[in-house]
Amino acid sequence: MKKAIDTLQKIQIAIGGFFLCVFLVTVVYQMLSRYMGIAATWTEDVSMYSFIWAVFMGAGAMVHEKRHFAFTSVSDMLKNKKAKSVLAIIISVIMLIFAVLMAYYGTLVTKQFWNYTWVNIPKFKRGPTWLCLPICGITSAIYLLYQIYDEIKNFGKGEEK
Repeated sequence: MKKAIDTLQKIQIAIGGFFLCVFLVTVVYQMLSRYMGIAATWTEDVSMYSFIWAVFMGAGAMVHEKRHFAFTSVSDMLKNKKAKSVLAIIISVIMLIFAVLMAYYGTLVTKQFWNYTWVNIPKFKRGPTWLCLPICGITSAIYLLYQIYDEIKNFGKGEEK
């Protein structure tokens, strides 16, 4: 199961990296087109939505590494391994609630905007541009469920990671 989750994270990072590259290329093209006096209004939409995808794919991937949200001030003070595990589980459950809400409301937003068109590229639909919200929520929930499972499994053994 860990290998599948690690593979999912690598795919998510690759997607985020791809959209970050699209964002950078689009912004550079936008700057060059303005300098040369060429109208490229489509670059605003492409850069904005590619940046949104890059951010949400990166955010989900960082949840897997426990690097997206970090509440270390309390856990650093704790010396007891079991207390640290309980705190980690509580934090993961709170984050899981937000991830499930992101998946649910992200799905609603995606459905609502599915047939809306982009302002500068009317042939493109907005629905796919908002798919990053439920994808981030679902993948974050998967990562958090595995972290909770792993923490509970190690809690019984009394191990520290």
